[in-house]
This record gives sequence, structure tokens and C-alpha cells, in this order.
Amino acid sequence: MSSAAQRRPLGLRIAIYGFAAAWLVAAAFPFIWTAWGSFKVELDFFSISDWTYALTGERTKAEYDSAFTDAGYRGAWIQEEFWRHVINTFIVCFFVVLTSLTFGTLGGYALSRSGRNYVFWLLVVALIFRAMPPVTLVAGYMLPFFEWNVWGILPTTIIVLVAINQPFTLWMLHSFFQNIPKELDESAKVDGCTQFQAFRFVIIPVMWPGVITTGLFSFLLAYNDFIVTSMLLSESNRTMIPEIAAYLGTTYTEGNVMFAVAAVVSATVPLFILVMFFQRQIVSGLTAGAVKG
Repeated sequence: MSSAAQRRPLGLRIAIYGFAAAWLVAAAFPFIWTAWGSFKVELDFFSISDWTYALTGERTKAEYDSAFTDAGYRGAWIQEEFWRHVINTFIVCFFVVLTSLTFGTLGGYALSRSGRNYVFWLLVVALIFRAMPPVTLVAGYMLPFFEWNVWGILPTTIIVLVAINQPFTLWMLHSFFQNIPKELDESAKVDGCTQFQAFRFVIIPVMWPGVITTGLFSFLLAYNDFIVTSMLLSESNRTMIPEIAAYLGTTYTEGNVMFAVAAVVSATVPLFILVMFFQRQIVSGLTAGAVKG
């Protein structure tokens, strides 16, 4: 234990650890409860008469001779072919992240090294554009997409998501580039590098944690999007989030809630794995950023 922790009063340490434990339980409980309930039948997990049925699985036992069942997962993944929507999601996320980072790194670097007055106003306009609700922007794309017969497919949705997320990517990467001393560029040029070679071989390796952090946020924005994907994709090309909503049904169509619960768990697990895998780069990107002059 560190000397600073030893100097704290025992009561304060107990309060800190108790608060941290309570916060962890409160934050993790919704996912744990949903994951547990995904192996039950609807009458157990959403029981009104006795909430303990969600724990004991009484009706699940009566129906499947076991307190647990994978019926929700089989229904979502096999019967409803949820795997198709998983593939669509990762196609969309891959190209959104690739395109956003490509333009974001080049644009952020150029703006951070420019001494022109218009840089500030350009960033302000980008921030205003990002602050607008996505639904107001998507509405402007609907008419031309219908007229050109390109509505409902993945490429046009990727274009719209990049347009919406690019200002955010540009802002983040611009701030990271500003923390890198311009002397690095100048030293690379003295050694014979062109401007692009200095950017590629000197600057990018230094700010790699910032690129990963920005790419992850861009990925999450595309991965969790509902408004844009639900409005611009046809039923056969849906990504995961709109498809999960479709499993719930409407006042006109009957849904299957347990399919949605199983699909929610399936969609959440990759995010945990992704964040855990890149946690060191994320922390480094958010705290240190890059070399400070």
C-alpha cells in the first residue's frame, strides 16, 4: 500500500472502497441482470406476480426441464438470423472508422500546423455541425437517396455516418496534434523528410494512442447509432441496434422480447472485449495525449 493511502484515516479508506464497490455493483448490475435473464423465458424474466421467478426460473423449468435455456439466443441468431445484422454492423463500423480516421488525421494535422485565422472558425463550424441532432441532418439526405435509388444500402449510410462523426474526429485529433511540438516536424525535415513523410514516420507513431482513442469513439458512435441506421437502411440491411428494436414489435406487429434480450447481450459483449483490449491505449490517449514540448 502506498504511503499516501496509509496516511488516510481508516474511516475515509472504508468510505472510498465502499463507494467504489457500490458504484461498480450499480454500473455492472444492469448488464449482469440482463445476461442472467437472457437464459430465461419471458414469463420468468418479466414476471409480475413474483420477481424471484427471474432468479429461480420456475416457468423455464416447467417448459424446458431446466432453470436455463438458450431459446432466446437460438431464436435471435438462427430463427431471425441476427448474425446477418452483426456482419452489417461491423462492415459499417469498419468503413466509418477507416474513413473518419483517414480524413481526421490529415485534416487535424493540417489545421494544427496552420497559422491561419480561419482555422478557429472552421473548427467552430465543425462543432456546431456535430452539435445538431442527427435526425435533422438525415432528413436532408432522404429525398436525393430515394430519387437516386440508393436508399436502404450500407454505402450511403456509411457516408452519412462519416459526415456526422467527422467533426468530432477532427476536433479530437486536432487537439492531440496540438500537443506535439512543431520542432519534431522541423527536425524530420532537416533530416531530409518531406512534410508527408514527417507526418507518417514521426508524428503518427508519437500520437498513436490518440489515434486509437479517437478511432474507438468513432467506432462506438457508429456501433450504437439508431436514428441514422433505422432511417437509412432497409429491413434486410439493418445493423444490430435497429434490429433489436424490431424484435420488440410494435402496436401492429407481435415481437419476441427474449430475442431482443439475447441480442442485447450479444451486442454488448464485443464492446467489453474491445475496451478491455485497448484500455491501455485509451488511458494513454486520454491522459497523456502525446509528447509535450
